[in-house]
Amino acid sequence: MKRACAGACFLALICSAAFCQSSDGPTKTDAPATFELADVHASPKGGPTFFGGGILRAGRYAAKNATMVDLISTAYGVDADKVQGGPSWLETDRFDVIAKAPAGTTPDTVNALLKALLLDRFKLVAHQDTKSLPVFVLSVSKGKPKLKEAASAPDSGCDRRVEPENTTPGVIPIIIAACHSMTMEALAETLHEYASGYLTNPVIDSTGLKGNWDFEFRWTGRGQLGAAGAEGISIFDAMDKQLGLKLEAGKAPMPVILVDSVNETPTDNAPGISAALPPPPPAEFEVAVIKPSKPDAQLDGDISGGQVSLQGTTLQFLVTFAWNLNSNDKQRIVGAPKWFDSDKFDILAKTSADVAAASAAAGANNAPPMDIDDLRHMLQVLLIERFQMKVHMEDRPIDAYTLTAANPKMKKADPTNRTGCKNGPGPDGKDPRIANPILNRLISCQNMTMTEFAEQLRSLAGGYLFTPVLDSTGLEGAWDFTLSFSAAGLVNGGGRGAPPQPSSDATAAPDPNGALSLYDAVYKQLGLKLEKTKRPVPVLVIDHVEEKPTDN
Repeated sequence: MKRACAGACFLALICSAAFCQSSDGPTKTDAPATFELADVHASPKGGPTFFGGGILRAGRYAAKNATMVDLISTAYGVDADKVQGGPSWLETDRFDVIAKAPAGTTPDTVNALLKALLLDRFKLVAHQDTKSLPVFVLSVSKGKPKLKEAASAPDSGCDRRVEPENTTPGVIPIIIAACHSMTMEALAETLHEYASGYLTNPVIDSTGLKGNWDFEFRWTGRGQLGAAGAEGISIFDAMDKQLGLKLEAGKAPMPVILVDSVNETPTDNAPGISAALPPPPPAEFEVAVIKPSKPDAQLDGDISGGQVSLQGTTLQFLVTFAWNLNSNDKQRIVGAPKWFDSDKFDILAKTSADVAAASAAAGANNAPPMDIDDLRHMLQVLLIERFQMKVHMEDRPIDAYTLTAANPKMKKADPTNRTGCKNGPGPDGKDPRIANPILNRLISCQNMTMTEFAEQLRSLAGGYLFTPVLDSTGLEGAWDFTLSFSAAGLVNGGGRGAPPQPSSDATAAPDPNGALSLYDAVYKQLGLKLEKTKRPVPVLVIDHVEEKPTDN
């Protein structure tokens, strides 16, 4: 994993040779390789709403909280948006897959085994096809492009940097890409990677420009554009004003995996599968050095192979990660001393050699360097041992939110459409963020029940909601809608601290910078309310913790 802010490192996580089955039925070929054993079951309710794992380690394959779209896109080596068709539940039902791979299986070949598993256990029938999908089209603006023809060079590419490098309060960073000897086709691919906050769909080269070019462009990240005001520049304006190129939303034929049919319930596991696939022994750090940070230390870190290096971290940060809590939700930790979020430590911890080797092998396939659940467990053990921590979980009444109906303004859904929410424009392609950058969050949902929407709101609206939302709308059926609002850090003048609070008054004074909170957007755009209540929620109670760690 590349060196980056520790918070992003922690709080953030191959195409196979042939398709398993066509729409006309199985192809008569040699039987595909399969997992020796496989435990397939529905993921626990109320757990994470994101895909974790999909990684082979020491012959054991694990994929957790995976939707069928996650499993198919992994098995076929395509982006999730290239999985088309199929029943409505493909993006909502979640599954855990634990399997034993045959000897000699590598991270590059394990996806063929997953493809065979989907055919066997879910009776998946899918085929390769072409569909007209939303894209961004790169073309030449009026006039000549502002590019310099490149001299012949042995290599090409872009050097990307952020200025200033270090976070400075009140200063909005600018992203700079200096490119040399680049074709326009390569630029289109690079844009999708560099500016993914803006370009949620692939970029297609339609400039007609041949040859190689040198150029530089700079832009403001999507998340900072609203706060930057007149100083900011979107990727669209950067292309136009700096390079004489144009980026516009459009549609283009794209290769896809079209799902013909798939069963919602997998076939039964073999008897005794849990005993045959026991969980591996709990991972622990083999050695760890903990020392106080320098007074001016900033949070930073690196995860590489079996080693974790952190600088300037507090126990508040470590505990919220280790126990899988939200770092912004102060209610979920009870009994923490005053120094918990102020004393800073540097930590260098290493796993055993076999864990490091497995992590390095996984990393060769662009996978996370270690399993996130293992990492959480190792940190729990480390903190309990070195800071003499004693903790327990219990339900306590804290602030939470309930979704209710006021004057619903949503559209009844087509029940044949996929159920789910995504970041970005809906089917109409309209993106209010372009005209009003302060509304930098856009969620498009289709065929969603209110119960499903309430369950997903916490993950869709980070910074606002830290506990599960209860549905009390009383609305039956499924709905289509879009929701446009401002990130929590942009509301109330962009100040940090507690998230903005809900307002159920449509005549309330708007935020002075034009921002719109999630709560007000839900009320004004959907005709729903998010009402704060108190109800029992699991919290972590700290019974004891020492301010100084035991000696190294």
